[in-house]
Amino acid sequence: MNWILLLLLLCGAAVPLQVQTETTTVSPRPQVVNIGSVFTFKSLIGKVIRVAMQAAVDDVNANPSVLNNTLLNIIMHDTKFNGFMSIMEPLRFMEKETVAIIGPQRPTSARVVSHVATELKIPILSFTATDPTMSPRQFPFFIRTSQNDLFQMAAIADIVHHYGWREVIAIYGDDDYGQNGVAALGDKLAEKRCRISYKAALPPEPTRENITNLLIKVALSESRIIVVHAYFIWGLEVFNVAQYLGMMSSGYVWIATNWLSTIIDTNSPPLPFDTVNNIQGVIALRLHTPDSVMKKNFVQRWHNLTHVGLSTYGLYAYDTVWLLAHAIDDYLQRGGNVSFSKSPIVSELRGGNLHLDALKVFDGGNTFLESILKVDRIGLTGRMKFTKDRNLVNPAFDVINVIGTGHRTIGYWSDHLGLSVIPPEELENTSSSGQKLHSVVWPGQTTQNPRGWVFSNNGRHLRIGVPNRYRFEEVVSVQSNGIITGFCVDVFVAALSLLPYAVPFELVAFGNGHDNPSNSELVRLITAGVYDAGVGDITIITERTKMADFTQPYVESGLVVVAPVRKLGSSAMAFLRPFTPQMWLVAASSFLIVGAVIWCLEHKHNDDFRGPPRRQVITTFWFSFSTLFFSHRETTVSNLGRVVLLIWLFVVLIINSSYTASLTSILTVHQLSSPIKGIETLETNNDPIGYPQGSFVRDYLVNELRIHESRLVPLRSPEEYEKALRDGPGKDGVAAVVDERAYIELFLSNRCEFGIVGQEFTKNGWGFAFPRNSPLAVDVSTAILQLSENGDLQRIRDKWLLRKACSLQGAEIAVDRLELKSFWGLFVVCGLACVLALAVYIVLMIRKFGRHCPVEAEGSIRRRSSPSESIHSFLSFVKEKEEDVKARSSRERQLEDI
Repeated sequence: MNWILLLLLLCGAAVPLQVQTETTTVSPRPQVVNIGSVFTFKSLIGKVIRVAMQAAVDDVNANPSVLNNTLLNIIMHDTKFNGFMSIMEPLRFMEKETVAIIGPQRPTSARVVSHVATELKIPILSFTATDPTMSPRQFPFFIRTSQNDLFQMAAIADIVHHYGWREVIAIYGDDDYGQNGVAALGDKLAEKRCRISYKAALPPEPTRENITNLLIKVALSESRIIVVHAYFIWGLEVFNVAQYLGMMSSGYVWIATNWLSTIIDTNSPPLPFDTVNNIQGVIALRLHTPDSVMKKNFVQRWHNLTHVGLSTYGLYAYDTVWLLAHAIDDYLQRGGNVSFSKSPIVSELRGGNLHLDALKVFDGGNTFLESILKVDRIGLTGRMKFTKDRNLVNPAFDVINVIGTGHRTIGYWSDHLGLSVIPPEELENTSSSGQKLHSVVWPGQTTQNPRGWVFSNNGRHLRIGVPNRYRFEEVVSVQSNGIITGFCVDVFVAALSLLPYAVPFELVAFGNGHDNPSNSELVRLITAGVYDAGVGDITIITERTKMADFTQPYVESGLVVVAPVRKLGSSAMAFLRPFTPQMWLVAASSFLIVGAVIWCLEHKHNDDFRGPPRRQVITTFWFSFSTLFFSHRETTVSNLGRVVLLIWLFVVLIINSSYTASLTSILTVHQLSSPIKGIETLETNNDPIGYPQGSFVRDYLVNELRIHESRLVPLRSPEEYEKALRDGPGKDGVAAVVDERAYIELFLSNRCEFGIVGQEFTKNGWGFAFPRNSPLAVDVSTAILQLSENGDLQRIRDKWLLRKACSLQGAEIAVDRLELKSFWGLFVVCGLACVLALAVYIVLMIRKFGRHCPVEAEGSIRRRSSPSESIHSFLSFVKEKEEDVKARSSRERQLEDI
């Protein structure tokens, strides 16, 4: 293994290269520039790329404008299917004046050679080493001239997600190419919330026995989506064995990376009938190359060059040579010289039969690398331009479906646009139709999209965990003989009966039957693999959804408060119930205040509001309260009085209507009263609260509502609910019990002295729990919706949960009395109207007082009367009737004239 030690020595050298003074100098514009290429001539790809690269060199040399009469010479070495040769042959090129090397074919060899090339500054270009982990940071002189496998795996992930599948099985060779490709596939699937359920690794050169043993394990797995990331040598053998094992039948999905399309395109004549029959219905990817006149002419020319079919690798090989030609021309135009020098590191290896000191450093390697990376041209494969990550721009793949003796393109995938039935270069200029892929003929000659999974064929039944509760046997009940029945079980069995496949299962009781088990613990055990699913009164809450997948809720059940209630009978003072005392006080005061305001505004003008004091007081009271029935006889003559009265009558209308509605409810519907008004009452007082043992209710009350856990009392059964509520807080009982509505309705079916108080303060539901990414959860959810639509779900609910309600179940908890806060806006508006009206009235009176009584005003000034006398004069003026004021003013003016 001397060659391994040699490569480790070369790769581990970290000393910067220093070029010796002894150099090989060539002319500024050499006559010939050498490039090397290493591949297996007789391999599937080698047969194609050998012809394509030679054709490219001939075309470059035939066009003097490309290299300005400098000839491009390509030297090809055959690695003969040998990994050692694929490493050593590039080293032979590095002994000669070779500016770049195309190859090797396999990523494993390319990785080793790239280490050496980095030290010797010789670019390595490969269109077959598509390992996504070969980054430019680790291998700065490695350049991939085809698409990165990362994009191919992204395309497969999009296909899997498009059909709604969740898990796939990956078959691959256990080497760098297979491992890194499948790792990239796992990352891309994870972005779509999918995953690889089984990584089926084969030896790099597997035998038929290896493949058979592996596929038997695959057949026993649940997933039926199989991705084959193989080599050309043994890839078809996988399908041959799969056909033998009956795995190319209906229900299976086979997706092959671009190795299969390369085999189909390269074989001319077409593949044998038996081979084609083995791959019927397979989906495969092919590197996408846009249609162009250049490509069409080359395809026509290809048939004159060889009898081998043209694959996309042939197109990339042709473009790689042209890319190097343009880079060489750019390098020479920038004044670069094709010169090589001895490396001091390699010189230390002088001696021995390996002659490693013959390896030379390309002096202009860094500059030439820059020239390669800046190339931007249109070739047979499309635009040849590198991104910052050294990937070719516009990565795209064809999605093909093997049908009959040929194949059909069912769509395209591009990095920026995803799946589409329109080629990416056309889709950028047109609007998408929205269709992702055309219809597919799957294995078994079916066009119905496969479900993508089955129950594993290992004879094991699904273990369904069912909570063994001490309470409410109607929901779930474990009999003494081990039989499990109840509402939840019937719904689960009915849902499974609607599935298009059989589900073998067994119900396993979870809990001892004496203490209510925790449903959260049951969900955790499902995640741990102890149970395959959970069936029962499992409430869907945030904490549990982080551990498992849930079906569509089959019962809506939020939290409610139940407390002792008493019936409110009719009484002589029932008419006072609609309003609270505060509301009665404010309403009565408003009547008096509005009456007084109307009297002030009308007294000077309206005879109805004048007369002896006693009469005026009686009139004011009568007018105020008669507005309650809109029966007031007194008319308002002033505009301000009419405005205030109009607003007040609107307020009276609202109050009257509300009172009537509330009183009607009180007198016609049975009313139940409880000191507990809802969860708000429990939050503010310190009374003990009952909750179901083992339920999430305790955590909700403590963590969400901040109720101290010392107030919480666990209860196991309806009998304990009843006893605790009857005893009350004074006898070590509870003030109320918080539980889910479904349970409380069962509890109240024959206990009329208790009732639900307040509103339902959470919105939850019961669902069946399954492990994360379980496809069964989706199918059961669909079945539950079907049960709901056809009425079976309601019939099952009526069978188990419908009970004859007691006589008071139609009663209602006493509705809260109408409070001031519901009407304060009306009273504020009315009050503001009264204040504004009085303010305007006073201003008007002051003006009239100054106009009609000027003599008194002047006399008061001369006499310097006291403020009390002025106010008394003003009040006398306001009290005086308007007609009398006008008549007196007229007489005074006549006397003044006389």
